[in-house]
Order: sequence, then C-alpha cells, then structure tokens
Amino acid sequence: MTGGTRELLLSRIRDVADYPKPGVLFKDITPLLADPSAFTALTDELAALCATHGATKIVGLEARGFILAAPVAVRAGLGFVPVRKAGKLPGATLRQAYELEYGTAEIEVHAEDLDAGDRVMVIDDVLATGGTAEASLELVRRAGAEVAGVAVLMELGFLAGRARLEPALRGAPLEALITV
Repeated sequence: MTGGTRELLLSRIRDVADYPKPGVLFKDITPLLADPSAFTALTDELAALCATHGATKIVGLEARGFILAAPVAVRAGLGFVPVRKAGKLPGATLRQAYELEYGTAEIEVHAEDLDAGDRVMVIDDVLATGGTAEASLELVRRAGAEVAGVAVLMELGFLAGRARLEPALRGAPLEALITV
C-alpha cells in the first residue's frame, strides 16, 4: 500500500472519545465509508491482498466486516460468505463459541457455502482482541476449507489480538492496512 493511500484511509477514520463508554477512544470508519475515493481505495487494497494470497472465497465477519468484504468480493470476482452471530442464519450451520473479556459469544456459517478446495480470506474492519477472528478461522477449517489469510482495515496493536490469533493462523498471513 502506498503512503498516500494509507494517509487517505487514516484521514477518514474519526476518533470518538468516551464511546461506547468513558475512557474508550472509538475508531469510527463511517467517514471512510462515506467518501467514495477512500472506500474505493480500501476495496482495491483488500482485493489485491486476496489476489496475492490466492483466495477463492471471502468470509466477512458481522457486522462491519460485511460492509468491507462484500465489495471486495465483487471487485476480486470471488464469492462472499457471511459469518454471523448465532441464530441469524437459516438452515443448517456450523457454530463456534469463543471467549470474550466479559463472557462468551457464538458465531455461525453455512457450511455448504465453503468447499474443500476453497482458500478463504477472512475480512473484518478491526482486529482488537482477536476472539472473533480466531473463531472464524476454526469455522472455515471445520467447513473443510483452507485459510488463505486474514485482512483487516485496522489493527489495535495495544490489545494484542495478533498474538492471540497467531497460533490459529497456522502460518497464514495476517494483513492489517493500518496499525494503531
């Protein structure tokens, strides 16, 4: 990614103090999504990563990951598979529980949307603690597909999500366009 593209993306991410609770500095990507030049640049960068790593399908993580992953799938000419919170997908699903700092959560995928020959790029907006991404990698593998990598717009380095995710990647790349 060029320095100009990085600066464009960074300039469109708004800091919101004390959201969702006091002491938290929230990184709001809605100004980036509202700017067609920035959103196109982001889509192009993520699509290029999919090509570089030989992805054949893209998994987007609920909810902002859907917003990023769907246009990347279209741009890259790949299928898009949503990973949703438990209970949101109809029919047969694979479910994976994971730990949060305050409890547990579960995500699901339609297993029939992933095939044994697929190389899956997991896309999300932010890598924070890594729990959701880690669970999604397990789901991809349980569905019989291979993990091509994980790509995120932004990594919150101070939360150590990369360290948590490293064993689950099993050598697959983790690409963060911006690290804060």
